Amino acid sequence: MKLDSITTKAAQRPANLVQTIDRVDQLLSVLGKAPQGCSLGELAEKVNLPKGTTHRLIASLVFFDYVQQDAVTRVYKLGFKLVNLGNLLLDQIDIRNEARPYLLELAKKTRETVHLLVLDHEAALYIDKIQLSRNGLHMSSRLGHHVPLHCTAGGKVLLSHQPRERIDLIIRHQGLPKRTANTHSDERKFKSHLKDIKVAGYALDDEEHSDGIRCVAAPVLDMKGEVSAAVSVSAPTVRLTMSFASGLMKTLVVETARMISKQIGYTPLY
Repeated sequence: MKLDSITTKAAQRPANLVQTIDRVDQLLSVLGKAPQGCSLGELAEKVNLPKGTTHRLIASLVFFDYVQQDAVTRVYKLGFKLVNLGNLLLDQIDIRNEARPYLLELAKKTRETVHLLVLDHEAALYIDKIQLSRNGLHMSSRLGHHVPLHCTAGGKVLLSHQPRERIDLIIRHQGLPKRTANTHSDERKFKSHLKDIKVAGYALDDEEHSDGIRCVAAPVLDMKGEVSAAVSVSAPTVRLTMSFASGLMKTLVVETARMISKQIGYTPLY
């Protein structure tokens, strides 16, 4: 399998960009970075426009509630219309639909079974599965099926990003039952393992859930930077060796998770 980069359409500035919309975008961006608000003069200076032009634009934004003006200080701040639109967008986001094109491409590149999982109470829940190749592993996994958190790559990714108190609670309730000889069963070592996973940004299931099966998973982050799902690829150990799993396959899975994260609103701080 070649390490072909999984590409996305790069955002390009259109040649016919409407100037007014461009200026409105600049104004909203400036206000978004100024929680205390900005005066008309400050806005005009930051967007490099005359005060008259800035006032006409900002007055229209105030009329439509995209911007509000403080009655006492007269400074401008973002309006609640943006909050309402943001909530509507969140309601429309279905991570399965957003993730599916990337999962399909990952399945095409790996020719193995691809899953999308979410945390559901104290287990990992399969919400999507793609298997294109007849030569791939025909797993018994199915949509709506739960798997343990402590012995699956996707489950460990989801668990590793939970608060310490929740991790303790889940382990206390579910325990660390042995599924194979490789299943983590020592609580202290397992918690250390979760910390390593969180730092590394991916997890491996080295025959911990099923003998002869390895799995690689990476976290999908939402706009708040919180883990909302995990992407995983599962394959027989004869094809997915440890060096392959921690090298090429890990790169593909992590990159796919990164692109889905971007698609649902995550923006890195760097």
